[in-house]
Amino acid sequence: MPPILPEFSSSVKLKYVKLGYQYLVNHILYLLLVPVMVGVSIEVLRLGPDEILNLWRSLHFDLIQILCSSFFIIFIATVYFMSKPRTIYLVDYACYKPPVTCRVPFSTFMEHSRLILKDKPKSVEFQMRILERSGLGEETCLPPAIHYIPPKPTMEAARGEAELVIFSAMDSLFKKTGLKPKDIDILIVNCSLFSPTPSLSAMIINKYKLRSNIKSFNLSGMGCSAGLISIDLARDLLQVHPNSNAVVVSTEIITPNYYQGNERAMLLPNCLFRMGGAAILLSNRRSQRRRSKYRLVHVVRTHKGADDKAYRCVYEEEDKEGKVGINLSKDLMAIAGEALKSNITTIGPLVLPASEQLLFLISLIGRKIFNPKWKPYIPDFKQAFEHFCIHAGGRAVIDELQKNLQLLAEHVEASRMTLHRFGNTSSSSLWYELSYIESKGRMRRGDRVWQIAFGSGFKCNSAVWKCNRSIKTPSDGPWSDCIDRYPVHIPEVVKL
Repeated sequence: MPPILPEFSSSVKLKYVKLGYQYLVNHILYLLLVPVMVGVSIEVLRLGPDEILNLWRSLHFDLIQILCSSFFIIFIATVYFMSKPRTIYLVDYACYKPPVTCRVPFSTFMEHSRLILKDKPKSVEFQMRILERSGLGEETCLPPAIHYIPPKPTMEAARGEAELVIFSAMDSLFKKTGLKPKDIDILIVNCSLFSPTPSLSAMIINKYKLRSNIKSFNLSGMGCSAGLISIDLARDLLQVHPNSNAVVVSTEIITPNYYQGNERAMLLPNCLFRMGGAAILLSNRRSQRRRSKYRLVHVVRTHKGADDKAYRCVYEEEDKEGKVGINLSKDLMAIAGEALKSNITTIGPLVLPASEQLLFLISLIGRKIFNPKWKPYIPDFKQAFEHFCIHAGGRAVIDELQKNLQLLAEHVEASRMTLHRFGNTSSSSLWYELSYIESKGRMRRGDRVWQIAFGSGFKCNSAVWKCNRSIKTPSDGPWSDCIDRYPVHIPEVVKL
């Protein structure tokens, strides 16, 4: 028996219904204002010029009223502009590109693993399985000290890597922006696992002979999300120091943290983490508005450290043989999901259009009042952002966020390609991803970018940027010699 009613999904294009709903809700104020304005215009035309002139003459104003009203308006405007937060601009940034001499193809990595762990074949096999499914490519790089057999993680070698990565990124930033070292008012460096004395920020000050009154900060132990913590700190400092430039340096030094033990949970970082770093110039100077690339809109930070499992899910400790490494818990992805949930709950109302917020509210009320088993509505963040920079912590991280946020392959392309070309560069990975989007010529004026990062502790941090101008495809940068080859197909398993 043929159905009495046609199937709804085939008789109505749901895509256009949703688009119509979004347009209606997001522009409801304008749609309500139009008939009001039309009514006022008709009434004014009906009165005629003589009646309008008589109405104006019937209003009596004396000098004191005019002066008081003017003073009140000026006072309100002054208070508003003085209390308004300063606009923070991202003038430009530079990413470190490792030399080809540091390249570690799969064959080299596995050969070194077999030689270093020759008495532990199961650990070698475990690393091979991880590498096959990691999403990394053949061009990722490790510092020179790790190329030795066995590795030589000395303090001198670690300082050498820090100088190579940080000074190269800083030199590129100076060249791109024309910034002079004496023009830097604030310096923030974040490196989670390498914290020498003097600090890395002092190393930069000594190298470039920065001013004696510079405000410098060195953040350590804050994981892969420390880059956005540095951006948040720079924003707060720029709010209280007018007409200032802030340089943020994000990196992770691999040399002293290459694990040489046998614990599987500690061997995992060896397979994922690679060399990388970035230097970012922020400013609150109005003169930088036209030349800056982006404007900082929001920073939202979430910390789950009060929970014991979250606190210990990324934990530096010694193994049974006394060898230090980073232990990654099996609960890591579940904890990251909870942290992300808390973060998007905060950032959602700040960025989502009214149509998405209304649907989320209806879903929440329905689950609370009618049926708790209702599937919760996941807001469509594609309505709020044109580009997504998800921390390239590993293939599982990107897969999980793509699934939870219901993103398309094109939205996570920058993250996957960054992981493939450069590996997990910790806090600097977000800037390699932003550089990928620019190198593809996809960044247009008015585009909104969402950077999401996770870090030990456990933290989930977000930053929202708005593009100030259409950005031309850069002729330099980390992707300059390979962007034409990307995107590439990344198989689920690469057989070694």
